[in-house]
Order: sequence, then C-alpha cells, then structure tokens
Amino acid sequence: MSAQAVPLRIGDVAARVGTTTRTIRYYEEIGLLPGGADRRAGAHRLYGEEDVERLRELLRLKELLGLTLDELRELVAAEDARAARRAEWEAGVDPERRSALLGEALAYLERQLALVERRRAELDELAGELVERRARVQRLLAG
Repeated sequence: MSAQAVPLRIGDVAARVGTTTRTIRYYEEIGLLPGGADRRAGAHRLYGEEDVERLRELLRLKELLGLTLDELRELVAAEDARAARRAEWEAGVDPERRSALLGEALAYLERQLALVERRRAELDELAGELVERRARVQRLLAG
C-alpha cells in the first residue's frame, strides 16, 4: 500500500495543511468538506489525499480572496457543479446535451468570475486610498 493510500486522521490533515482540527470539523459541518454526515457518531474521521487537496484549496481561496464562508461556499458550489458537468461530458453525451453542458459550465464560470472581480474591485479601491494617503504624507514631508 502506498503512503498516499493510507487514510489520514484529522490531526494529521490539520498539520499537513496548516489549520486546526476545529476548522476541519466546522468545514465539514457547513458542507465545504464531505464526510461529516456519513461518519458514525464517535468514529474517527479518516481522510484521503483528495480531502487534503480540497481543504488546501479552500484555505488558499479564503485567504487569497479574503472570502466570507458564504462566498467560499458559493465559489466551491460552482466549482463542484462544473466538475459534475465535466464528468458527464467525459462520459460521452449526445451533441445537444454537450451544448447544454457547455452553457451550464459557462454560467458557473461567470458566477465565479463575478465573485473574484468583486474582490479585485474592493482591493483596487483600497489600493487607491492608500496611494492617496501616501501622496499626502509625501507632500507634507516635502513641504
């Protein structure tokens, strides 16, 4: 059995991705990570590499974009929906359904892009404010 096939416990996952077990449990609870519902009460949480990578990506997106959990959930739901469309496409469908799948994927991409662009606009606004403040301080220093 390879090292990647060995199931990981929650503490191991937390250490690998640099978060807490509480965050992982909470992400399961709110549906960002799978597995919380199918586990027996009191049973140990076991994770695979896919779970580790998903958690890594969730944390990266949250930090990079400064997303709220609701925004993160929205972004991830769109990504999961696109993945489902992609799997259906790859399974082979008739040309009419292929067109519908592409349209649906495009709509999900538009939602994701709108969220990212909204964040970018907020960052641009903040950067503009800081540039103005810097210019004022520089004028005061020069004057």
